Amino acid sequence: MEKPKLFETHKSFVWTMVILLFLFSIRLGWEYKNYTEFISKPFYYTYATVLNAYIKQKGKRSYQVLKLHSDNGLTFYTVTHQKELLQNRRLRLQIFPSKKIGFTDYLGSFYVKSRIRSNDPVSAGVKEDVLEKVASQHSDQKIGSFYNAIFFATPLSKEIREKISLLGVSHLVALSGFHLGILWALVYGGLLLLYRPLQQRYFPYRYALFDVGLIAIVVLGIYVWFVGAPPSLIRSYAMILAGWAVLLMAIELLSFSFLAMVAALLPVLFPSLSVSLGFWLSVAGVFYIFLLLQYFREYNKWLITLLFIPVGIFLLMLPVVHMIFGTTSILQLFSPLLSILFIPFYPLVIFLHLLGMGNLLDNALLWMFDLPSSGTEHFLPLWAGAVYVLLSLAAIRYRPMFYAALGSAFTYAGFLFFF
Repeated sequence: MEKPKLFETHKSFVWTMVILLFLFSIRLGWEYKNYTEFISKPFYYTYATVLNAYIKQKGKRSYQVLKLHSDNGLTFYTVTHQKELLQNRRLRLQIFPSKKIGFTDYLGSFYVKSRIRSNDPVSAGVKEDVLEKVASQHSDQKIGSFYNAIFFATPLSKEIREKISLLGVSHLVALSGFHLGILWALVYGGLLLLYRPLQQRYFPYRYALFDVGLIAIVVLGIYVWFVGAPPSLIRSYAMILAGWAVLLMAIELLSFSFLAMVAALLPVLFPSLSVSLGFWLSVAGVFYIFLLLQYFREYNKWLITLLFIPVGIFLLMLPVVHMIFGTTSILQLFSPLLSILFIPFYPLVIFLHLLGMGNLLDNALLWMFDLPSSGTEHFLPLWAGAVYVLLSLAAIRYRPMFYAALGSAFTYAGFLFFF
């Protein structure tokens, strides 16, 4: 028997989107009011934590670029000529807003001039202790940084970011739905093994999806908060939470209307997501997964999981990604294989770090990171990208449009890597 749809009629879907758009406009209006007040003042004093710091050179002088998150929720960049590396420091700043800061910059991140008034170490907490324990298991700083990034969304150095980009595995390092999906499987699956015998003996009337799912949702929510709630994880957690609720109500889960509702609701709750590239790229990734499942669902599940999804996502996302990021390397062709290998790799390295044996795969990772040496820059023109996006949207309803989008992506991949 076919499951009922999330929206019974097209009209109900449209009205839901209209209501969410109205609520989003109200939120934007409030944020714009805060923005105008922010840029109207000559200066502000604020406390901020340094998220990332790196040295840049200009002529014979060097300076630090700082990425900070303030206590009032703003994320911004500034520079300082202080010699001391300010990574993971807590600063009291005098910042000087400018009308050059646009509203979209204010919602996302922006550059602002500043003066550092005080500089204190971040008080050691649970997260800092955990980060230190992970890093201490590796003799190479790059590897420790890599593991803390895939576990706790910490920033990577410019060098290793470039290596990962050339390998085409940025999506495996930046915490996203891929990681959260694996963690859901681990938490839910592990708890279910303990729950089933108890359920059969003591409370057979209980519903495992509700009981175990509720615990898993709470655990994942704590994890998302612990790592700092990056935009892609917020989207992923909302998808899992909404998906769990939809499954409990026995409503169709894998639908574009479900994805559209989540993608429209989240910017209402968190307006900064509306200008987050990471958020919209993660939405695009889920969109193409749904598209592939729609047209290949009759095939064997293992074939879908190990071939159609990783290869299809790699191809279909290429034009979207290359509208924004131009880095291209022949090694990126191994991205689908590395994505498949990451599924067992991620829980394995979590387990190894819990045992204090996190360095077991360090040599293999160092070898892999040393593979790429250089790449080229190729950007897809915006008009071509817009045509491709329209083809993709039309593919929701028309099979020929899906094959046209897939053929376009395949042709573009050939141009990128072989011509």
